[in-house]
Amino acid sequence: MSYVKCNDSYKSPRVGLSFWAKQCATILFYFRLFFIVFKASREARKGCYGDQSWVKSSQDVLAALEKAGVSVDISGLENLQRSEGPILIVGNHMSMMETLLLPGIVQPIRPVTFVVKESLLNYPIFKYVMRSRDPISLTRTNPRQDLKAILTEGADRLGKSISIIVFPQTTRAHSFDPAQMSSIGVKLAKKAGVTVVPLALKTDCWQNGETFKDFGRLNVSKTAYFAFGPPLVITGKGDAEQAKINQFITTQLKLWAAGE
Repeated sequence: MSYVKCNDSYKSPRVGLSFWAKQCATILFYFRLFFIVFKASREARKGCYGDQSWVKSSQDVLAALEKAGVSVDISGLENLQRSEGPILIVGNHMSMMETLLLPGIVQPIRPVTFVVKESLLNYPIFKYVMRSRDPISLTRTNPRQDLKAILTEGADRLGKSISIIVFPQTTRAHSFDPAQMSSIGVKLAKKAGVTVVPLALKTDCWQNGETFKDFGRLNVSKTAYFAFGPPLVITGKGDAEQAKINQFITTQLKLWAAGE
């Protein structure tokens, strides 16, 4: 894989593409992605899709994105290693990219699973992979039921030393509105007594599709950014920590926008 890796960062070099390669980048990427997901799904259906398989699939997707000309910049990896025991990773949500790449980033450091919307577990082909990872599913339509599910099932996963990634926005968006961030992640961290690691994401280079939102064009002129913030210990009701999560995401997005 063509990336540069350091102790606390991870960066893909820019790939020089011809004019025609840029025009076909999206089609070629989805062609490669289909085979990666199909292979993973076949293994998952046989019951032999484990942690290492998940990491391999995720890193294969990264390689496919790099071949298409997408550059991925990851920072703050040391913050995933600073806490003992499981952690709760709370971030904003922009595209399908983070769902596919985060396993290859986090799983090698500590066991992890996702909080996902229920419909993702019925997604064609991909559903077998997602179900094999024992995620926590939410309806996104019944807040009371979702809170009960994440507090109960989340505590169960954390009790098994499995860290959790949650995107608590009401909907996925290419812009960030702190008002759309629920405190469901902070509530779980407080109940389970684990630390929270904020995660800022800028993956709008994977655009929304017109027919299928998850499958839009790739804008290879943009860089995809992932940044993990310092761990937070929840005190009181967690309002201060929620504000720090929102501020970390807001600050990182402004820095990245200024850099571009």
